[in-house]
Amino acid sequence: MGVKLESKPISKLGYINYQEGNIYYVFHQGNETCAEAALLAGCDFYGGYPITPSSEVAEVLSRRMPQEGRVFVQMEDEIASMASIIGAALGGAKSMTATSGPGFSLMQENLGYAVTAEVPCVVVNVQRLGPSTGGPTSPAQGDLMQTKWGTHGDHPIIALSPTSIQEVLELTIVSFDFAERYRTPVVLLMDEIIGHMRERVGYPRKQDINIFERKKYLEPGEDYKPYSLDYDSDVPPLLSFGEGARYHVTGLIHDEAGFPTLNKKEVTEWYDRLYRKIDKGLDRILLYELYNMEDADTAIISFGISVRVGLEAMQKARQKGLKVGMVKLLTVCPLPEEMLRQVISGVKKVVVPEMNRGQLVLEIDRLNKTGVELIHVGTSDGEIVRPEDVLKALED
Repeated sequence: MGVKLESKPISKLGYINYQEGNIYYVFHQGNETCAEAALLAGCDFYGGYPITPSSEVAEVLSRRMPQEGRVFVQMEDEIASMASIIGAALGGAKSMTATSGPGFSLMQENLGYAVTAEVPCVVVNVQRLGPSTGGPTSPAQGDLMQTKWGTHGDHPIIALSPTSIQEVLELTIVSFDFAERYRTPVVLLMDEIIGHMRERVGYPRKQDINIFERKKYLEPGEDYKPYSLDYDSDVPPLLSFGEGARYHVTGLIHDEAGFPTLNKKEVTEWYDRLYRKIDKGLDRILLYELYNMEDADTAIISFGISVRVGLEAMQKARQKGLKVGMVKLLTVCPLPEEMLRQVISGVKKVVVPEMNRGQLVLEIDRLNKTGVELIHVGTSDGEIVRPEDVLKALED
């Protein structure tokens, strides 16, 4: 049993050069780290509305962005927050907002607009117990399916989920790169525990970060079509408003020039390209790490804070002689389906710990074509999954 697969960690992307002697260490909270990482990534516009448990992101940036000559605006609500970062991005800014549960729900319509208009921006969702106002200070991981399907219609989206405060720093930076590189909104899917706990974080210098920067100006004589089909990457460059060309932006399905269309051929070409640009980037987008999978006959698969629970359970199971491995998902939308199929087909049992009633486990079940035993270990009571409950599922 077991599988021979390589991990695809964040470090393989090469965005951050951790130069010895040029790293400074801080004992930082997750939300504070997210804010500082956004500044390192070049975020120059934040539009948001405070909401527990993400408020520290806005609190830090409300102080730090004016210090650095950048723009911070507290909007009247989350609908306006999402609209503001779309407008700022079209004006040339790297933009971000942060929210939680009810605020993320309010953002969905404009999030769909950003997908359709192909506007790069970063949305941080620090998950809390729901539905509705739920438990504002309680941890949960119940927004995975909302992240994937929350806005109506067919659409791709990228979502990343950190398991440590160091990964908050790195995945925040990666989120800005992916947003600009693929002209799409990117969701950083944190949870209350990751947002509020503190760990030692190593910060690189800004000059040691190398991420994608969008094209700014037209070449002389260049005919600009904001949604052109003529690029091998299927990602047309996005010019900032006022810099070299006038163009149309709409939430309606549109032609290459950005004007609404119901022509079947143009609609199909647009939809195909929207998905194809993400498919072409999967080798870069899909991030995950594997632990002890070479000889494993049981696999734990999880994301966010629940990964740390799974790793502790794996270690205890190994001490008891059980061959248990772990799959840590850093990219949760889209899922690394081919890797997961290989993992599932190479073991006898899969255990999925998560702080919800069953969301990731449904995706794993969809990929389970060999009838492997699948066990969900979940909570929806505002408490973290316990390592002993995962260990019991491994032993039973």
